[in-house]
Order: sequence, then C-alpha cells, then structure tokens
Amino acid sequence: MSMITERPVSNSAGQPPVRTVTGAPAAPRRDVRAVVSAYVSLTKPRIVELLLVTTVPAMMLAEGGLPSLWLMAVVLVGGSLAAGAASVLNCYIDRDIDQLMRRTKRRPLPTHTVSPRSALVFGLVLAVVSVTLMAVFTNLLAAGLTLAAIAYYDLVYTLWLKRTTPQNTFWGGACGAAPVLIGWAAVTGSLAPAAWALFAVVFFWQMPHFYPLAMKYKADYARAGIPMLPVVASARRVNAEIIGFAWLTLLASLAVWPLGMSAIYGVTALLSGGVFVYEAHRLCRQVAAGGAVRPMRLFHWSYVYLTILFAAVAVDALV
Repeated sequence: MSMITERPVSNSAGQPPVRTVTGAPAAPRRDVRAVVSAYVSLTKPRIVELLLVTTVPAMMLAEGGLPSLWLMAVVLVGGSLAAGAASVLNCYIDRDIDQLMRRTKRRPLPTHTVSPRSALVFGLVLAVVSVTLMAVFTNLLAAGLTLAAIAYYDLVYTLWLKRTTPQNTFWGGACGAAPVLIGWAAVTGSLAPAAWALFAVVFFWQMPHFYPLAMKYKADYARAGIPMLPVVASARRVNAEIIGFAWLTLLASLAVWPLGMSAIYGVTALLSGGVFVYEAHRLCRQVAAGGAVRPMRLFHWSYVYLTILFAAVAVDALV
C-alpha cells in the first residue's frame, strides 16, 4: 500500500507545499519464465533426450527404413511425455531425500519453486496424455508398454527398489531400456528378437553408466539412506560389476549384428564397445590403485557410446 506525505518545499511564489508519493514497492510479478523452467526441469530433459536417441533408431530398424513422419512424431511426443511423466513423479516421490543430497537439493520441489501437489498433478496429466496418444495413434502393445514403463519406474523402482536394495540399478534397468521395445512395437505391433537384443544392450549399459555417478555422489546417497551399490559394497565388488556389465553390453551389441545388420553396424559396435570396455577397465584400475579417481569420465563417455551405437543402427536401417 502506498503512503502520501507532505514535504515543504521552498517556493518564492508562495505556493502550497509539494505533495510527494512514497511507499513500499509494488508486489513483484511472478516470473513466468522461471516457473516454466522449473516444470521443465522436473521432466529431466537429459533423460528424455537419451530415451529418444534409442527409440528412433529402433523404429527405423523395425521398419527397415524410415517410418512415416506422422508415426515418428506421435512416438516422439508420446515417448517424451511418458519419460517426462515418470521423471516428474519420481521427483514427487523422492522429494524427501532430494533435499538431503547436494546433487538434487536445488530441484524445484526441495527449493519450493513447485508445490508437491502441483508436481503430482503435472506428472499424472503427462502420463495420461502420453498413454492416450500411444493408444489412439499407434497400437495397444505400444501403449501398454508405455504405461508399464511409467508404473514400473515410479511404483516399483522409485518407491521400493531404490530405497531397499543395492541391486536397484539392475532391477530398475528395464525402465531405461523400455523405449526400444515401445518404438519397435509402435511400428510393427509386435516384438522381434532384434528388439529384445537392443533392449539387452541398453539394460546392461545402465550399470557401468550409473555406478560412476553413484561413486561420485556416494556421500550424498549415504546421507539420504539410499543403498546404492557403491555406498554399501566394497570397491572390489563395484569394480567387478562395472567391468562385467560393460562386457555384457558389448556382447549384447554384437548379438544384434547377425539379426539383419550389416558391417556398418557391426564394426561400429565392435570399435565403440571396445572403447567403452576400455574406459570401464580404466576407471576400475584407478579405484584399485587407490589414487585419483575420475568416475565421471566413464559416465559421460557412456552417453557418447550409446549415441554412436544407435546412430549406427539408424544408418544401417537406411542403407
């Protein structure tokens, strides 16, 4: 509320005092851009991007070329909304532990930029829209897989596995690999051996991808009481799983080769997978030596590896 005051001002003409208006500033306008940014960040765009990197090439391989642009658009939009919904609901469920961890304490819910109720409604709306899009414009198998992936990630992984077992990353890996099956099903209405082989690649990839991140933020997870493998297991056990699953990722990628793929894919899978395995061994040697450890090198390279591999899937499908 403004306040009017009178302040005498010398005036040779003998005019009355000048009235000036002072007071508290107007209520600040809500920053719409910041609010929109907060809601977008709840969807974890980096994860959405990664899922789309695997979905589109899987669709191209299922089609044996380029699927219709309409179908690709529907799956991209529906898949993005589904991944975003799963992430928003994950943030809603994990709001109690996110505020304890240095890596997550600046997310919209811990900072109260978005209310828990608003996040829950937003996540549920995204989930309903995504499944509806898939059901109406693709087929029931793709829609069912989409719904199952959201439910598994939030109800099974986030609510239960993540908080109770150090094998949470392994058992939760099905969620991250599901987009491969969803994309394939959207094109064919069924699932072929090549779809399951690509699923296996992404499934095994998630352990050497995520364990380095858990190593870096080990203290964070311990503070929040989350039993990630690097928190509760010995360095030797973590090393064994990183190396073992890196090799399984490579072998799974090579298993795709005889399922209708050419040398374009095969050579790319062999070379990029070889580098991935080398980086896994490199990290584990650092850990075993007890010196300086750079776990995020493997974490970031894992993104590059998966992008290269699925780009090769797309190119092979086109040629």
